[in-house]
Amino acid sequence: MTFRDRDLKAGGTATTGGDEVAHRDGASQLVPVKSVLEQVHTVGRVKDLGETVQFSWPGVYFEGRFRGTGLGVVLDCAAADYDVQVDGATVATLVTPGDTTHWINGLRDGEHTVRVVKRNDTPGDTSTFGGFVAAPGGALLGKPAPRNRQIEFIGDSLTVGYGNVSGTVDCNPEEVKRNTNADVSHSALTAQQLDADYQINGLSGLGMVRNVAGICPDITYRTYYDRALLNVDGDVWQNPGTWRPQIVVVNLGSNDFSDLTPGEQWTPDSLAAAYRTAYVEFLQELRTRYGAGTALVAVGFDRNTEQVRQVVEARNDAGDSGVHYWLLDQSGLDFLGCDGHTSAHDDRVIADRLAPFLGSLPTGW
Repeated sequence: MTFRDRDLKAGGTATTGGDEVAHRDGASQLVPVKSVLEQVHTVGRVKDLGETVQFSWPGVYFEGRFRGTGLGVVLDCAAADYDVQVDGATVATLVTPGDTTHWINGLRDGEHTVRVVKRNDTPGDTSTFGGFVAAPGGALLGKPAPRNRQIEFIGDSLTVGYGNVSGTVDCNPEEVKRNTNADVSHSALTAQQLDADYQINGLSGLGMVRNVAGICPDITYRTYYDRALLNVDGDVWQNPGTWRPQIVVVNLGSNDFSDLTPGEQWTPDSLAAAYRTAYVEFLQELRTRYGAGTALVAVGFDRNTEQVRQVVEARNDAGDSGVHYWLLDQSGLDFLGCDGHTSAHDDRVIADRLAPFLGSLPTGW
């Protein structure tokens, strides 16, 4: 059974017309439907399969419009959690929903906006979204327009929002998954304050040259950065040409400078030198990818602060004035997220500090 076959059995007949999406004609025969990317707005790193899209990164969101009293959300994902928001309010949280069409019913009859967002990071799995289905008597409408501003966030668990809604530092692995919400991370909140579309390209535990506690020494964050599907070796995201961020925020280093464990190859000095070299190379890759007009923001945090500052100075001295340093100030943060990570409270505080800084950059905004 295809996504669309299942949707029709679950949702019945939807009316059509204008910029609306057809599902069945009067003879109950299947008629052409728009592809997922024709009916929804997204800037996430997705692999377009027409009737479905696949994705892996946290915080990927899909926005649509519809008329009627209900809507079906078509998903195939047994690993991640999702929030469904209608007219700006969360109406459902789907925990590892599996292969399903989840229905939101009982809405006021009229036009509505809908947003589905992936809450957590599940790099070992591929998620699939099959679009929206209007309830009987309703219709999907043309997708929302893209925002003029775009920000890309690159980082680790702090960027993702690891365990940020837990309210406690003591979490088992299952509790970490349920209490990670990228949609209230400082990344998402910063973008929302600036009315910007955004990507959260964050991977918990990984660093620029070294991972937390020295795990998996044969891989780093940079192993995965180019991918759309994180669990597919060699995968490369195909930018449709519409992703042209004016700002890229890089926050990598907390894991690099976590405590060294016995048997690791690093000394403090060799680690710092390798980190600075890799960071400069990564910024150069970003500059090549996005061009001279994109502001690159390197975040200093905790033990990596001085190293990041040196990297920014090196790039500025080399003639790239579009690289900026920003210190993630820890004052006022409670670190009550899982395992001592930033909490939802902290994410709001950080966003309130980061958004004005980004807004002050010479981006043409």
